[in-house]
Amino acid sequence: MSTDRIGQSLASAFELDHGWRLHPQVSIRPERFGALLYHFGTRRLSFLKNRTLLTVVSSLESERSARTACVAAGVGADEMPAYVSALAGLAASSMICERTAP
Repeated sequence: MSTDRIGQSLASAFELDHGWRLHPQVSIRPERFGALLYHFGTRRLSFLKNRTLLTVVSSLESERSARTACVAAGVGADEMPAYVSALAGLAASSMICERTAP
């Protein structure tokens, strides 16, 4: 399976209208290009390739859903598929996780 197909498969499984948050074991280090995410549990490192994605990830906890976090960060409809794919990859690598209702 090609990496494009894998990315599309992950993105189609990502629940954009659910609440998400940064995993409790993940630390964000902002950089000029975006940010580095480090997961202390899995010891994985991920790169956020732009500041808008950093804004989306940083606001997941306070927004109703991943979709509203994207919209609040200024992600347009034409850009949304790329952000969904990025968020799906972060979810697959446990950098972000679904919020549970209190």
